[in-house]
This record gives sequence, C-alpha cells and structure tokens, in this order.
Amino acid sequence: MDPHEAQGNAPRDENRNPHASGSQWRHQESRAFAKYEAERAQPQQPSRHHHHHSIAREADAREGNVNDLADFLNKSRISPEEAGTRPPSDPKFKPVVLGATEAREVLNGEKSMADALAPERVPNDKEIAVGPLINYRRMEGSHWVGSVLVVTRGGGREQTFRPSLFLRKAAMVGVSNVHANGHANGNGAAANGHSSNEPKVSESQAICLYSDWRNTFWRFDVHLEMEPYETKWEYWLSDYLVFASKTKPKVNSFFVPAITESMRIMFHSCNGFSVGTDEEDWSGPCLWNDVMRRHQEAPFHVMIGGGDQIYNDGIRVSGPLRRWTSISNPKKRRHYPFPESLRAECDDYYLNNYIRWYGTEPFAAANGQIPQLNIWDDHDIIDGFGSYVDDFMRCDVFRGIGGIAHKYYMLFQHHLPPPASTYTSDTMPKTEKEAGQGIDPNQMIAAYVHPAMTESNYIVGPSPGPYVSEHSHNMFTQLGARIAFLGIDARTERTRHQVNYTETYEAIFSRLRQELSHAIQIEKPYKHLILLLGIPIAYPRLTWLENIFASPLMGPLKLLNKRVGFGGSFFNSFDGSVDLLDDLDDHYTARTHKRERNGLILKLQQIAAEFSVRVTILGGDVHLAALGRFYSNPKLNIPLEEDYRYIVNVVSSAIVNKPPPAAVANLLARRNRIHHLDHDTDETLLKMFDKDPGDSVKTAKHNKVTMPSRNFAVITENSPNNGAHGHGHDQNGNGNGNGFHASSSPPPNSTPGGTFPGHKDGRYALGKGEVNAGTKHKAADPAEHGTGSDGSLDVCIRIEIDQHNPEGRTEGYGLTIPALSYKGPRPPTIAPPPGSAGSSGSHGSGGTGRSDVPDVPEIPAGVR
Repeated sequence: MDPHEAQGNAPRDENRNPHASGSQWRHQESRAFAKYEAERAQPQQPSRHHHHHSIAREADAREGNVNDLADFLNKSRISPEEAGTRPPSDPKFKPVVLGATEAREVLNGEKSMADALAPERVPNDKEIAVGPLINYRRMEGSHWVGSVLVVTRGGGREQTFRPSLFLRKAAMVGVSNVHANGHANGNGAAANGHSSNEPKVSESQAICLYSDWRNTFWRFDVHLEMEPYETKWEYWLSDYLVFASKTKPKVNSFFVPAITESMRIMFHSCNGFSVGTDEEDWSGPCLWNDVMRRHQEAPFHVMIGGGDQIYNDGIRVSGPLRRWTSISNPKKRRHYPFPESLRAECDDYYLNNYIRWYGTEPFAAANGQIPQLNIWDDHDIIDGFGSYVDDFMRCDVFRGIGGIAHKYYMLFQHHLPPPASTYTSDTMPKTEKEAGQGIDPNQMIAAYVHPAMTESNYIVGPSPGPYVSEHSHNMFTQLGARIAFLGIDARTERTRHQVNYTETYEAIFSRLRQELSHAIQIEKPYKHLILLLGIPIAYPRLTWLENIFASPLMGPLKLLNKRVGFGGSFFNSFDGSVDLLDDLDDHYTARTHKRERNGLILKLQQIAAEFSVRVTILGGDVHLAALGRFYSNPKLNIPLEEDYRYIVNVVSSAIVNKPPPAAVANLLARRNRIHHLDHDTDETLLKMFDKDPGDSVKTAKHNKVTMPSRNFAVITENSPNNGAHGHGHDQNGNGNGNGFHASSSPPPNSTPGGTFPGHKDGRYALGKGEVNAGTKHKAADPAEHGTGSDGSLDVCIRIEIDQHNPEGRTEGYGLTIPALSYKGPRPPTIAPPPGSAGSSGSHGSGGTGRSDVPDVPEIPAGVR
C-alpha cells in the first residue's frame, strides 16, 4: 500500500525502525533509534540536483567488488536512472547529453549544472501529488471566500496548462428541520432538502503559486453567496488531472452555515508524531476517523489548526541534517555553513514530508472536506525552533531551515506564494543577513514564483522575524454571524525571551478594534471573539522545574552527556540543554514570558469590556487536554454573564502525537493553584474530567484537571435563532439553564430567578455553564450540543478512549461559555503587551525591547 494512503490500522511495516518506542516517557528518540536511522540512510541515492557526501567505510571492510570505485569515477559525467525503472541487465549509468545552449549558460554562470541537467517536464505533469486542500479565508458581506490547493507533478518556469475547479450547490441542509424544530444550522447529513432545480455550475481557473521541475502548486479561489440555510457545496477538478492516490474521490464537498448563523468549529493541534515514536502502537492518526464521523453527524464549517500541523523533526535524524546534528562540538555546529547543496536537500525533505503527511488518510480526507484556518508552531519547522539560545538560533543552519519551512507553510497551509528565495550561506552578504532574505538567482532558475498576495484577512507583522527573515502572518476573520476569529502567529517573531514584537501587538489590536467597532456600527455586533494561540496561556506553573534545568547544577551532567553520552536523550541535540527546557520556555507561563503574557490578558480584558464581547482562547502544544480560566475575584460577586475578566482557555492537544505519562499529568494537577493576575483577576484550571474516558484508567483519582490522552475540540454557538425550540435557557436566563441536561437537577446554590453565584474556589463551577462540566454536561452530548438559544458557546473536548483502537473512538467532556453582557465602566487603557522591538538591529537582544516601548501597568506584589 502506498504510504500516502496508509490507514491507522495498516499492517505492520517491515521497514519500520525496531527501536521506535510507544512509551509516553520518551520525549526524544533513543540513541539506538537514531543510529538505526543513520545506518539506513547511508545507501540513499543522490538527489538530482546536488551530491551527497559519501560516508567512509571501515578501514578493514572488504566488499568483494569494484562497483563503488567505478561509480565514483563515473559520477561527474554520467547520471543514474530512476530507481526501479532500469532492467537489471542494463548498465547502471548512461552518458549525459548537455546541449550547447545549456553548456554556455553554465559556463557563463547563468545556470548551475544541476538546473541544466534537470528534466524539463516529466510526462505525468497532470498527476495530482497531493490535494485538494480547502481553506476558509473570510466573509465579504454575504459572500463566503475560500481557496483550494492542489499540487501536481512536474513544472518549471512556464506552465503548459491551467486547470479549473468546478463548483455547484448540492443541497440545503435541514430545511425541513428548520420549520419543524427551529434549529437554524441543521444537525444532520445532506440528505435533507435537495434543491428542486438543477444547480448552476461555476468555474474557477487556477492560479500558479509556485512551480519548479518537481511540483507545481495551483490555487483555486472560491467565492460563493451564503444562503438563508446551511448549504452543502460540491467541487471537482478538470478531467485531465489524475489523482496519484487510488482512493481519492473525484468530487469533494464542504458545508457553509446559514447567513444568519455562526460556524460549527473543530479545533486541533500537534498533528503528527515525535521522532522515535512507534506509530503503529498508537494506531497512526486514527482520531481523524472520529473527526470524520462527527462531521457526518453535524458538519464542521471550519477546522482550526493550532500549530504543529506537521512534524518535520525527522530532518535531523533520517534527513539531510543528520550529519550536522552528529557534530559534538557546539562551536563547529554553530558555524556550520548552509550552502546551496544543503539548502536543496532540506527543501526536498520539507516538500516530500508535506506531500507524504497531507496525503495520509484519514487526515487527507478531512483536508478536502473541512475548510481550514492554521497558524504554525515549532514542529512545523523543527522541535524547539525559536526557544534555544540566541547565538545558536542565529546559526546558518537554523536560519536556512526556518526559511524553507516558512516557504512550505505559506504554500500548504495558507495557499500563498512563498518568498522568491530562502536563506543560504553561499549568496547572502553578511551586511544583508539581518535585513531580510533577498533574491538568490540560483533558486530562480527554472522556477516560477507568483508575486506576493495581499489579502484583508491577514495582519502582517511590520518587521521580519529574528530567525525567520519573513514577516509574521496573523489573521482576523469572521466565523459566521456572531463569532470573530483572531489568530496570532506566535512563532515567526519568537525568541527565548519574547513571543511577538510590540509593534505587531499594536497592529493586531488596532485592526481588532476597527473590526469590532465596524460590526457595532452596522448593527451586527460580534458576541464572541475566539483567539488562537499556539500554546496555553492559563496553565499550571513549572517555574521550579525551569530553575532546576537552567541551574549551574546541570553543568557537570551536560559535560558528562557531551563526553560519554550520560543521560542520553534527556539532553537535546542542538544546544546541549535539557531537552524539556525548550518546551518549558515555549509556554506563556514561563518566567521569561510572564510580563508579556500578563499584558496580553489585561489588553484582552479591556477589549471584552469595551465591546461586550466574550473572549475565548484556543491553545495546544502540551499533548493533553485541560480547561483554564481567568475570572474576577469571587469577592467581587460578579456573575459570569457580566464578568469581562472571564476568559476560558480551551487546551486541546494532541490529535495525533502521544500524550505525556500519567505521572506528568498528575504532577501538573498537583501544581494547579489559584493564581492572581492582579487584585481583581484570578486564574486556575477547572475540575472538568469527572471520569477517565470509557473504562480506561489514565489519571490518578485526585486528577480532575489534566487528561493525558489524545483529543480534539468541538465548539458550537447556542444560536439565538433556535428560539423557543432550543433546549437551553433563553436570553433572559429562563428555562433549564445551558450547563446541564433538562433531566439534571438545578445547580446547587441557584436561586428561583436562575442566577448562580458560583463557587468561591475557582477550581469548581463559577457559573451555570460550568455546572456538571464533563461527561454529564449537555455540551458533551451530541444530541444536545449547540441546541440552546442564549448565544453562549458549547465546548466539547473529545478524548480518545483506547490508543489501540484504529477507529479512534472518543468520549466527550463539555461545558458552556456564556455570552457577555457588560454595561459598566471601561477598565483603564492598557498598552500593548511588552514584547521586544521589531527593528532588525534589536532582534538579538531577546530582552524587553527599547526603552521607549509603552509599558503595561505594574502587576501588584504577590502575583504568582
């Protein structure tokens, strides 16, 4: 079976690394795993456009033939056939014929030998290597705007064809249900209510984003009119395009909500396996089977990726960075060059890994049917990128792979043209290294790059990042009628001491204020703002562990690791620090990010109060599920419905990667304290996990706040258009309440009027929506989820029951986030969070930036 089509229940791969581990304790691959991968990588054939450095054999080795010598003597004047296409009796090599024109271009420096010898176009240039991948971009009035990406084989500077995408309306979903029970967004498959007229077919011609001799990236723009009812749309591609996958459907479909409704949201993160993981022991990416089951029951309108949509860490173990990571001397590793030959190898790795992973089922099926919104995180580049020490992050190799990862992040995840060139140490003058990438003529030979695109859904950072010499791409868009979405790119500008530049925060909050104000002016105000961050922001502190890992006491252990390998994979392969330290430094709760984090929360509180919009934060990265909240000090006696400080952090991670051991999750639960952001704002995790999923045992009895099991989240608005037929309480708080089943008893301490004062301990229910949080909550029941009518959000985190079940069965844990109704005075104006300045000359400081950067108010003493 093709690896692109491998399911979670595929037969055991005979070529798998026998040292792969299913242990939840192993964060990094073992030395045995890395050694096996290195040995397996040795006989690899050279790439078409560069030479591999040969690996010396042992001095006393006897091979018994002279083929290696012959191959060596011939390699500069003859080229190998494609593996597997040459009959055994044919000679291994054939003469290379170089035309006079190409030879002259090589001699004049206009072309490299590799580009001159590259095939002009392979015959199967109309074969789809991967795709379609559908993205949601924005709403323009009553129009839904998205894009579809397909990647075909072959290409070059000019394209000989231009494919088309065809689109038609397939069905109105739940039309009869709307009249029958008042549910505006439907809750079933598209069998309900087909249009009586033959649907009109529209055509969208492709835009070539990027093309070289290997692949061509085609983008199709999709603009469609939203309807009074939820609608199913179908699309297909030009008939002459052929799918490489035998299981790909010719026609794909997606769903768009009614014009008066908000989108049904699916959220995920950490969509891949760490190097060294026994993927078969974890049934592969099997939770995507459950995602598609839920999509069949109640279609998702958007799929939000919170970072690590792909894991590219293998580049340092079985890829072209293997030799670099094996260098034991940190100084030599830091000064290792990143020439064009290594850049080309790394470019091949990232491209092929994207094609492999985005073609892997059942993830591939979701890519073509659920429109995506994505931000990236470190594994989209390489583990820990941005969180190592500054001088190491500035080395040529890290700058090089950062640029390549950004290139394919733009193409695959945003459907945007990449920069014309990525970093190499060959062509970039030192005076330009801090100012930006520039154009490398070698990379433009026989390649086409579309001019940069500007779209209104992006908030582009004013200054390039310190290690990726490109601008951050933050997003603002509308998720249907009453939900705004803000995604912050928390990786492009990241250093060990900052997440984003101050001027980037200024641009983000300026745009956010404009959008929220405009919505009020046209009398279509947003009721919810969903903020996407790559990492949790309301999470237990591990400062004591940071202090141990960063203390001088670790010095002797690091020396022993360097000299004799003591501690194995406890230390990372890059800067020699404790491997988990980069993960701890990544968190907003790390001491290095504390000031920036506090400023961000205070700014969000100000936005919530000014526009009476409920802020909810999505975060991943930590490989477990949790539910953090900021809220007003209980002494203030503010109901959650009126509390602008109440901000929920939905932590959902990972959908594919293995979770940490139960002992780690239990330790985090023990560290779950009530922290004080300031005198008026508290923070802690909610005791949400009333039981382990199914009949499994995953946590200690005391742990009700962290769940070490793979998961994803579902978020649905309790639409006010559900009216009297909704199962929850109405806008006035009447009815059964939104936090529990109609059959459940009322919450303790509730009054006849329906108000709920909340618990004085924030680890318990603070309002009606948190009562019975967990498996007994109505948001956890697919039949009840999103059927209320008070404008709140139902949140369900779906937790994997058994890692060995390839069907990926899950159990739901729910709560309800109330809409905000705040009419009090505005809180004091808060300056943007204090990241560092974004000018190129200040990137390396990693500190808090220039002295003229506006500061946030001092956090009172006693803040933890």
